[in-house]
Amino acid sequence: MSGDDNNPYGRPSRSYMAGAVGSTSGNADAGMRLFDCQAHWSTEIGYVFQNEEEKARQQRIWKTTAQVESEEEMVATFRRNGVRAVMSLGFTIWLNDIEKIRQLHDRVFAVGRQYPDAIFGHWLSFNPTLQQGAIREFRRALDANAGFVGLAVIGQQPARVPASDERWDPFYRMSIDAGVPVLIYTGLTGVGQDHPGGKGIVLDDGHPRHIDIVAARYPELKILAARPAYPWQDEMIAIMRHKSNVHCELHGWSPRAFTPALKKEIGGRLQDRFMFGSDYPVLKHEMLADRWRSLGLAEPVLEKVFHRNAEAYFPGAKNIPASEDLT
Repeated sequence: MSGDDNNPYGRPSRSYMAGAVGSTSGNADAGMRLFDCQAHWSTEIGYVFQNEEEKARQQRIWKTTAQVESEEEMVATFRRNGVRAVMSLGFTIWLNDIEKIRQLHDRVFAVGRQYPDAIFGHWLSFNPTLQQGAIREFRRALDANAGFVGLAVIGQQPARVPASDERWDPFYRMSIDAGVPVLIYTGLTGVGQDHPGGKGIVLDDGHPRHIDIVAARYPELKILAARPAYPWQDEMIAIMRHKSNVHCELHGWSPRAFTPALKKEIGGRLQDRFMFGSDYPVLKHEMLADRWRSLGLAEPVLEKVFHRNAEAYFPGAKNIPASEDLT
């Protein structure tokens, strides 16, 4: 399905376009809108850190304060910053109760339907050892008319199921049939960081080699690598140059921490393949946008990273109201 012709995911309203036409605060002042390829929920039900100990770690590791918002407050924050986001419920990889997962999905789907200008869609994560239960729930979600719905593969989990493991294959085939990309996390994760043994997480389960294997196995699958792949950024760049079905969104890191090679590719050969991601609410859109601008990239490149590449990549995302609709 062409994103130019049909938009099954809801039509953005004037608030998303505010970043392009001007507003009174946030990133909209800078005349730039943001398509956020990976944000977390800041609400009580969906906050990425699910207990007080984990929320305290947010301050220690990322130097930001955990602040739970209502759904209305979260959406207002997005609108103020000209943001339209794909939301992640990554903590569901720790859940084994399919009924609870289903209830969470239905809740966030309802919020997305209510605010399609701010929430473009949803990344869903599963423990693939749940097998048919997880597969059926993913099928149900794809059919739920809930905006964009895609699979987020988190291989760095205690079950030790990296993205190249064949237990993910039914999900990949369903994504191909649905014409939607999959998100595959790579590189250093904050999950388990600062814990003895890293909560059982093995970092190598998120090595870019697993993305390379999946991309070769399924050339028709659109793969969006998640995070800058630290400390394997050169490997990630090589895979992107080799396989045209692999793109990358760069959530979770300040752009100032990118390697020189990564910065070069963002402004050079691969400028059409990198996209903005935040990790909101752990990292804020205002701070990230400012630090992206500090890299000295040409304005057309920033526009590609901030929204144009994603709007070309995600089905339906190009369907934005013309400027006359904003009056």
